[in-house]
Amino acid sequence: MVLCQGGEAGAVPAADGKEPEVPLSREDGAGPGQPCLCPAAGVEAASAEERRVCGCCSGLSWPRCCKAPGTKKKVACPGLGLFYTVLSAFLFSVASLFLKKIEDVHSVEVSAFRCVFQMAFVLPGLIYYKTGFLGPKGKRIFLFFRGFLGSGAMILLYYAFQVMPLADATVITFSSPVFTSLLAWIFLKEKYSLWDLLFTLFAITGVILIARPPFLFGSNVTGIEGSYADHLKGTIAAITSTVSAASTFVILRKVGKSVHYFLSIWYYAVIGLIGCVIALFVMNEWRLPHCGKDRVLLILIGLLGLGGQIFLTKALQIEKAGPVSIMKTMDVVFAFILQILFLNHIPTWWTVGGALCVVASSSGTAIRKWRQSLKKANQNEI
Repeated sequence: MVLCQGGEAGAVPAADGKEPEVPLSREDGAGPGQPCLCPAAGVEAASAEERRVCGCCSGLSWPRCCKAPGTKKKVACPGLGLFYTVLSAFLFSVASLFLKKIEDVHSVEVSAFRCVFQMAFVLPGLIYYKTGFLGPKGKRIFLFFRGFLGSGAMILLYYAFQVMPLADATVITFSSPVFTSLLAWIFLKEKYSLWDLLFTLFAITGVILIARPPFLFGSNVTGIEGSYADHLKGTIAAITSTVSAASTFVILRKVGKSVHYFLSIWYYAVIGLIGCVIALFVMNEWRLPHCGKDRVLLILIGLLGLGGQIFLTKALQIEKAGPVSIMKTMDVVFAFILQILFLNHIPTWWTVGGALCVVASSSGTAIRKWRQSLKKANQNEI
């Protein structure tokens, strides 16, 4: 018999030199780190009460083990990850719509409420996983910039949603994968091909079609909300938000899996809340919403944003990143639909053309990265 830790990768090899069996799944019962007995290769279990190592059966008796003959492996529901992605896109889009409906509440204050919800969700996870609140010493500077840039991206995006059409701001944010590839090439020395350059040009073209600068399109710009000055400010805020979000992705890539993702979200929420509170007092904009409707919308924005993140995380856990990135283009579709139905704002053909350019760019980047990862996986198998 071999004594091993349930669910851990460091199982002791069998005596005859064969590779130990890889655990398939964890049903219920013993938690990680609980020892269990398992038969060595070529040795049958002596009784039904003996335990098998693995983590695949979590300490279940041998006849009930998932590796036992005749036991069927639980099959994941096909397409569930893509469904989670669509649901996440819908929740994020509805949260953006509610943001447009809020009156007399600054975007920085909305961001502060969002950070509070993030902290309330992450804090129990930090305590449960015992990650601490600061992280490893060598990674704290990266976590700080991740929190600073991530929260800044959120504040700027909320401002863009408030001053420009919902679909326009959503489309601009979808150029984030293109900027991520560019920044990864600059700072992480990742490969940047002609295809990446082509996708970058497509994204820039889409943003120009949405912004419609006067020196290219003339002074009479139609299809915007309010003045062109506000539209231009919103466009600059959305582009800056997109670049900041792309920078956080590069930082997370640099950090890798050495830091728990709960700790990354914790820095994002704490630094964002501190920055929002300081900015609100400097601008003298801190105030509670005057009507009950705005207070309800603020709570719903926090809940919907949290729900969107949960479903997106679930999607990435059970589905490859490539299909998830492509399916996330439903954000743009939902933004157009909600803008037409609830805001009575018909997008112009310039916006539609810009959306097609940006979606084609982000989808092309996602497909290319997906194919590269599949090719690398096949090479590793060989």
